[in-house]
Amino acid sequence: MEPNTSPPPKYHIHRHNYSNANHHHHHHPHHSAILSSNSFLIIISSIISIAILLAILLLIFMLHRLKTPSNPATTAASTAAQSATFIPHTAIHFDSSPEVKGGGCLYGGNSGRIPQYRIRGVQVFTYKDLELATDNFNEANLIGNGRFGAVYRGVLGDGAVVAVKMLHTDGKHRERAFRMEVDLLSRLHSPCLVELLGYCADQHHRLLIFEFMHNGTLHHHLHNPNAESKPLDWNTRLRIALDCAKALEFLHEHAVPSVIHRNFKCTNVLLDQDFRAKVSDFSSAKMGSDKINGQISTQVLGTTGYLAPEYASTGKLTTKSDVYSYGVVLLELLTGRVPVDIKRPQGEHVLVSWALPRLTNREKVEKMIDPAIQGKYSKKDLIQVAAIAAMCVQPEADYRPLMTDVMQSLVPLVKNPSSSSRFFK
Repeated sequence: MEPNTSPPPKYHIHRHNYSNANHHHHHHPHHSAILSSNSFLIIISSIISIAILLAILLLIFMLHRLKTPSNPATTAASTAAQSATFIPHTAIHFDSSPEVKGGGCLYGGNSGRIPQYRIRGVQVFTYKDLELATDNFNEANLIGNGRFGAVYRGVLGDGAVVAVKMLHTDGKHRERAFRMEVDLLSRLHSPCLVELLGYCADQHHRLLIFEFMHNGTLHHHLHNPNAESKPLDWNTRLRIALDCAKALEFLHEHAVPSVIHRNFKCTNVLLDQDFRAKVSDFSSAKMGSDKINGQISTQVLGTTGYLAPEYASTGKLTTKSDVYSYGVVLLELLTGRVPVDIKRPQGEHVLVSWALPRLTNREKVEKMIDPAIQGKYSKKDLIQVAAIAAMCVQPEADYRPLMTDVMQSLVPLVKNPSSSSRFFK
């Protein structure tokens, strides 16, 4: 129930005109003056009395409030609810990050005991649970390895297939990465973000449990295809580009404060069984600034070839830094090339430097396209996608579009998924 915020009632004092009655034709002047003086005193006295009465009532009300015992649990719950409001599809407000104290478990001190509850659907696992799920972290179940940890395929007790990410034991960087992923992904829910199912903070172990993405990384399908993973067709590439745009748009526009991924790249784009893309790895993510330019200064993290020039040179980070990284991934989808390839001829080592002058030339754009697409694409769509990519990788951050604009530009280009074969046969 909302408190009554209506203003207090206004008290109107009506002054009556005390005029002489017509039937008194003769009166003394001093008698009239006494009447006027008495009337004035009555009005003043009435005003003072009302003011005193209101003051007494207010004092009684305040004393009553002070004497009434409040329920601490209710007060704390109310405060927490106000500081961590979740409004689906509109805005997400963050409160403080989860604490990891000492070598113990999340929220659990140093005892190593795991509290069995969920954080908005995120389950807490013991290390023993995950050893069983991954067959004691058998190398046969290893599906990925990165800067912060290794990823294993696992099967939970209920038969659910999951991806288990074990963070490397390298001190505070691991703790920050762990806390950031748990904090963000337990709050952020989008079909275009990989879902966090649970975590483990048992003793010194730090593990994250994600939904399993059956078709692995976009990097694998673009740059290391094999007999089992044939080249992606044109429309599937466009749909992947749109899914990624939706993910970044969600982070930039629908989280409060905004979230900057800071390490968006092909290996962090995962594909489900229908080849729909989801963005993963929030270990390097940063909260955006609420200032007008949205700029924050931070340590430079990321992958060579994907870093925006202003961020790489000065450490100044904005959502436009993600836009640049997105543009690089879009170029990879168009050309099939990696961001940096020293095996290429001189002048073609860096993808952006090689592609940018060619993206606005129709003839050159057609020569840039990935040969694996085998010419099966719409030339009109190609020109539009090339123009979007060119805007995203502009050297000046101010010239890059918002992810909202990128997303809206791609929507008309993506055909019905049922009409796409996903692969060339």
